[in-house]
Amino acid sequence: MKAFLITPDTLSIDAVEIDDLDGIRALIGFDTIASDAVGEAGDRLFFDEECFLRGASGRFQIDRVIPVAGKGVVIGTADDGATLRDVVTDVEDLRQRIKYL
Repeated sequence: MKAFLITPDTLSIDAVEIDDLDGIRALIGFDTIASDAVGEAGDRLFFDEECFLRGASGRFQIDRVIPVAGKGVVIGTADDGATLRDVVTDVEDLRQRIKYL
């Protein structure tokens, strides 16, 4: 499935292919992941649930979602986040909505 990897240390957003939650965990670098809805099309931001406890470098925020430290993955979901699918948000739209902190 198509997703976007956000790396705040380099201020980059890269298109990636992910098969499942394990793929998201591998990109983020941790097993403790959480997610928040971003937008109304079913896209979610996945991030390390313990990012602030670990002191991860680089922070960003999408819209008014709580800020995240470290890498994040935006991917489409269905069934209230239970099913992963291709991201709906356009990369340029996402770029305009991200604030690096």
